[in-house]
Amino acid sequence: MKLLSTPDKRFENLPDFSFEPHYIEVEGIKIHYLDEGSKQAEVILLIHGEPSWCFLYRHMIPILVKGGYRIIAPDLVGFGRSDKPTEQKDHTYRRHVYWMTEVIKSLDLKNINLFCQDWGSLIGLR
Repeated sequence: MKLLSTPDKRFENLPDFSFEPHYIEVEGIKIHYLDEGSKQAEVILLIHGEPSWCFLYRHMIPILVKGGYRIIAPDLVGFGRSDKPTEQKDHTYRRHVYWMTEVIKSLDLKNINLFCQDWGSLIGLR
């Protein structure tokens, strides 16, 4: 699978977005996520839709962390800081569900509270 990556420089000095980036790799694909709040706190998983990325949640994250939650906000593959497959055939629903499942497994997330919209909802509810 051929991939493109957005250079980190493109994400510098974004307004109200001073979160530390984190990455996992799934079968050679780099997937970006934010991980804010205590690791022992109850988890809220934020999954964006199209054509967005975790930047969408930049104003919600501090409020939710202040409320005592751990916030995980991945960038779906193809968006934000995550790698971008160049072929349309690589963007199947099944693959996106698989990639997000691998994020959840990799971070050992349990008893997740899900907040999502658009096609992020279809992926998250699977």
